[in-house]
Amino acid sequence: MTADPARLLSKSAELYGDKTALICGEQRQTYAELWDRSVRLANALRASGVNPGERVALLGDNSFESLEHVTGLAIGGYVRCALYTHDVVDRQLYLLRLTDAAALIVQAKYFTELKARIKEAPHLRVVLILEGSSESELDYEAALAAASAENGAVTINEDEPHVIRFSAGTTGLPKGIMHTWRGWRDMGTEMALAVRGFDEDDCYLAAGPLPHAAGMFSWPLMTAGAATVVMKSFEPGEFLRLVEKHRATSTVVGPTVIQMVTEHPDATSRDLSSLRVVGYGTAPASEAVLTKAIGVWGNVMYQVYGQSEALPLTVLGPRHHRVDGTSEERAWLRSAGRPTPNATVRILDDDERELPVGEVGEIVGYTPGQMAGIWDDPELTSERLTSDGGVRTRDMGWISSDGFLYLADRKEDTIISGGYNIWPNELENALANHPAVAEAAVVGQPHPKWGETPVAAVVVRSDADITEEELITWTREHVGSVKKVTGVHFVDELPKSPIGKIVRRTVREMVSRQ
Repeated sequence: MTADPARLLSKSAELYGDKTALICGEQRQTYAELWDRSVRLANALRASGVNPGERVALLGDNSFESLEHVTGLAIGGYVRCALYTHDVVDRQLYLLRLTDAAALIVQAKYFTELKARIKEAPHLRVVLILEGSSESELDYEAALAAASAENGAVTINEDEPHVIRFSAGTTGLPKGIMHTWRGWRDMGTEMALAVRGFDEDDCYLAAGPLPHAAGMFSWPLMTAGAATVVMKSFEPGEFLRLVEKHRATSTVVGPTVIQMVTEHPDATSRDLSSLRVVGYGTAPASEAVLTKAIGVWGNVMYQVYGQSEALPLTVLGPRHHRVDGTSEERAWLRSAGRPTPNATVRILDDDERELPVGEVGEIVGYTPGQMAGIWDDPELTSERLTSDGGVRTRDMGWISSDGFLYLADRKEDTIISGGYNIWPNELENALANHPAVAEAAVVGQPHPKWGETPVAAVVVRSDADITEEELITWTREHVGSVKKVTGVHFVDELPKSPIGKIVRRTVREMVSRQ
């Protein structure tokens, strides 16, 4: 079948032409303007010799142009590959070579160091520079101004590559996770279903990078005629101000961001009553964080579980965020929710046998928004897919009798101590519920008798006073003597990836040095 993202955007331009599509700082862009600039971007790349199906890399912070990059590349039939600004140049060049990127759209401040080595990406033929280029032939705005405004959209196969996302590379070099247009479109549709949809009165606050996780709702929002407010960089006070100013109805953040926002001095003085969806992911939030968040903006929380390879798989909606419920209802807060409408979750052993209720195994997901494969790596693709097409998440977990998915931990992070499997996530949740603890990460360390033993890196709240022995006792009381942490290292902060995930490899290095 064919795919036509141009038709979706042109329809929105017809229906909502004068309505605001994007707000970034003091700049606004209507749907008619978004359509015009998206078409011009697609045509500018075509005129520069970039062919449909070739990869176009993006490198920059959130900006006024962020949304048109998503739509313009789709209209032109290009494969969008968003690089990470925090990466070193070596890593960025590796990803350009991995995808054989033909073009790069980059903010000037990120091109300075890259420029000297750009020949190390041999397939790169076109570079368009945003915000301050002195080289007119590479200037993004000049290229759009010179491009045709005629709709030159190509007909693309919906099962051809559309987006390549990159794994964090915490256990090695990043991998390219490839999605087709059908998969990407259906992922957005399933995400919207999970949070009960959007309409033209909605306003979405993109608090993180729009080309990455914050852009999961982009197509559902645009087809509904909703507005997107883009933060150039995250700051909790500014987040609160923008929610109030623009009457934002939805946003997606991580548990760490929720904590930062709810602990800000303005959290209780800003009017946040417009919010109806606060989506969060990367990890379950602690009960203490959720209780405070619901007190700030009401019970509008949606935990979405999935990963770049398969998203979404499950959702924990407001009705299951029972911070004041029974013990059974409060247990739901430790879960990742139930499968979304069109997703299926199974728990399998290493031989693809389905495990009974309550037994821990690998979480395997089936969702309309799952990857088509790992870019240019059929062997790894085969490893990540089951024989019936499910995605092996590499997460361990179990399903309760009432259908809730509970995460144990990453398969490779399992701590085997004296023959017992210990899941760091369980210990981290226990530590996070201590009133003195701001954040915690648990990793395994070598032990002469038990093989491994769990130790914790803990960030203590500024007004708290706690000892190592008190926290060890706390974990013994909450998870038992077999699983308790045997050591605590107090640190100023925990190492995290750009999307807020704790980087356990770095944590292991930290605690082994202390």
